[in-house]
Amino acid sequence: MSQASASSPFMRDFEAPGRSVAMGRNGMAATSHPAATLTAIEVLRAGGNAIDAAIAACAVQCVVEPAMTGIGGDCFALYAPNGGAEIHAFNGAGRSPAGSDAEALRRQGHARIPPHIAAAVTIPGAIDAWCRLSADHGSMRLGELLQPAIAYARDGYAVTPRVAFDWRNAEPVLAARPATAEAFLTQGRAPAAGTVHRLPQLAETLAAIAEHGRDALYTGPVAEELVETLRAEGGSHNLADFANHAGQYVTPVRASFGDYEVVECPPPGQGIIVLLILGILERLPRSGGPLDPARLHLEIEAVRQAYAVRDAALAEGSPKSVEEFLAPRFLDKLAALIDTKSAATELHGYPGPEHRDTVYITVVDRHRNAASFINSIFWGFGSGILAPRSGVLLNNRGSGFSLVPGHRNSLAPGRQPLHTIIPAMLTRKGRVVMSFGVMGGHYQAMGQAALLSKVLEQGLDLQTAIDLPRLFPDPMTGKIEAEATLPASSRAGLEALGHSFMAADDPIGGAQAIWIDHATGVLTGGSDPRKDGCALGY
Repeated sequence: MSQASASSPFMRDFEAPGRSVAMGRNGMAATSHPAATLTAIEVLRAGGNAIDAAIAACAVQCVVEPAMTGIGGDCFALYAPNGGAEIHAFNGAGRSPAGSDAEALRRQGHARIPPHIAAAVTIPGAIDAWCRLSADHGSMRLGELLQPAIAYARDGYAVTPRVAFDWRNAEPVLAARPATAEAFLTQGRAPAAGTVHRLPQLAETLAAIAEHGRDALYTGPVAEELVETLRAEGGSHNLADFANHAGQYVTPVRASFGDYEVVECPPPGQGIIVLLILGILERLPRSGGPLDPARLHLEIEAVRQAYAVRDAALAEGSPKSVEEFLAPRFLDKLAALIDTKSAATELHGYPGPEHRDTVYITVVDRHRNAASFINSIFWGFGSGILAPRSGVLLNNRGSGFSLVPGHRNSLAPGRQPLHTIIPAMLTRKGRVVMSFGVMGGHYQAMGQAALLSKVLEQGLDLQTAIDLPRLFPDPMTGKIEAEATLPASSRAGLEALGHSFMAADDPIGGAQAIWIDHATGVLTGGSDPRKDGCALGY
């Protein structure tokens, strides 16, 4: 396995569509929205560190990318002080309320938790996570970091093209409730790109958090309104659920991939499934370029095996330990199930809902502190339930629970559901060399494994690897969801191996990454063209 070319000269075809990697020496940020990237760079230039910049950027995205994230959602983070191998992981996921009742939902006729009801709303974990991370690792006051987001919410921001696209797709959800429609629609329609949009109530709530910290959301008038709103929708939430919420530091999970070590947050996130995919792939005879059908076939089959394990065994408090997931004999067994010449015929369907709505941020500062940061409200605009006085739009992460009695990921009081959002880092010789993440719900684990393979094994620079056409084996149907840009030769080769295709409804996922070259001091970044954002360094 070779050193990634992200840290070596790379010459792209400047006549072909695309863009160069970003480069810098003092600091770098990569996000899915230009306003967030610029905010992060401004924080770095003002003397803030990587965690300061990530929080400020994320707060901005909670305003300017409302379909993707919000303060009513959850957050996971990895933070590496000075780019060292000692990496702090924070689980900022919310829990189901103490009054959760799976049997009551089954009696109502639900086989799954519907995404747009109060029972799908878990206690938001993001603000608690920001406050904890800022207090423990930041160098600037949280109140300062929230000012850019407050200004965008109060004074307005221009809706960017991908944001407008996602907004338009969510019109039926937004129109279903008067308060939500008033905040996010104009005469029943989503704002077009270039429209100036404001969220004045959210600005006031962010200002209260800037002044009073986490208590401004989890106690007092905002918490009271959130409980009032949810109970009016049939929820069991109470003030104690909010007041008692607390995220926690957790031990990262790690596994080698060639000369590198991949670092992920532990369950209930699916980061360990990235490690499982990579472990399977290392046992398979791969060759050819990144879009060679034989190589893509093995990636697809490895993903199918790993996701079957995820769906059967991965959950909060899973009895299957990290060591069991990544045991060499177990990986050998999974790899042996893959036919290198033919697609699997026994498919494993995932019982949870499909979703793709998340923001991922990575920042590296002049001291090489590295932040890998992800924030989500699950589906587009979450549950669609808005508390009108506070402007807080609530997640629907609880729809990721299972209602199957006895399932590992079953709904129960005070539980965290299976999470798909997974920040990641890559280390080598005791140092972080890449901070990265891939958005896109279920796709995230496959997307991270594919990105690592393309960068580390095939020598692509970060931007080229991110730009490549994507595909994903749909867990429910087994068909391959493929972007239209996938070459005809790749499609034909996969069909010859027994795969069948379906069109992708939307661009598949998104990604951001920063490579740290400790020898030269150069930072290299890439950001997904499927989104509006960019990577910037200085």
